[in-house]
Amino acid sequence: MKAARVDWRYRLVITSRAMAAIAGGYALAAGFTAALSLVLALWMPRVEAVLTATMLAWLAYAMAAGWAFYARTAWGAWGGTLLPALALGACVMAPQWMRGTQ
Repeated sequence: MKAARVDWRYRLVITSRAMAAIAGGYALAAGFTAALSLVLALWMPRVEAVLTATMLAWLAYAMAAGWAFYARTAWGAWGGTLLPALALGACVMAPQWMRGTQ
């Protein structure tokens, strides 16, 4: 039986997906934590809101890591993790940006 040879492009794609899972998942979890803690702070004490958002961010991180390997392409893996992270970051920063324009 002939051994299968792994191409360097395949290794590059897997490395890219792993980096999307690690870095993109971290960015998504950070944005998720910030946005959810601001929303939850409206109904509960700030410390509890941050702790709750941080614990729930682990689920967002796991889902982002799963998505990075579920996506059809490596570009889709990066887009599926970084675009929501950027959107959440913009939602978190929007009140400060609006205050600066007044």
